[in-house]
Amino acid sequence: MLSIIIAFPKMEDAVSIKNALVRNGYDINATCTTGAQVIGIANELDGGIIICGYRFSDMHYSELNNYLPKGFEMLLIASATKLEECTDNNIVCLSMPIKIQDLLNTLQMMSYNYSKRKKKNKDKPKPRSEAEKVIIDKAKLVLMERNNMTEEEAHRYIQKNSMDSGTNMVEMAEMILSLM
Repeated sequence: MLSIIIAFPKMEDAVSIKNALVRNGYDINATCTTGAQVIGIANELDGGIIICGYRFSDMHYSELNNYLPKGFEMLLIASATKLEECTDNNIVCLSMPIKIQDLLNTLQMMSYNYSKRKKKNKDKPKPRSEAEKVIIDKAKLVLMERNNMTEEEAHRYIQKNSMDSGTNMVEMAEMILSLM
């Protein structure tokens, strides 16, 4: 689920944006007035969007962006002159005065990109552990010695048979080792 943190130096600004978003179906995790509060809350969450102003009492938006944990995006809301200073392409910007529809459309776009990125990362295979690599290497050695295969042929053999049988390469390598 998408986490949203709203952070502005004046609590009334944060609350008015929060109320507008809640009226339009968004869940807000927190409203903050300092960068330190945002970082503390963000470290407990799994990623999301920070909607914030330009400067807090304890830090600048760019510092906050650098301290955010991986998985968070920033939506900066500031005057047009302040936004000209924003050179970071990873920060989405909206100029003041803000129109609610612009905010909602931007948040919808960011939410879509966030969920797309989460799905993409979820589908990535996990890197193999050293123990798994050792098992695959042992199976390749057995195939190379007994069947006169090159390392590439042995690897391809394990890979193809694992795909054909619907098992992963480590399980196929274990089967090969148990049969030989």
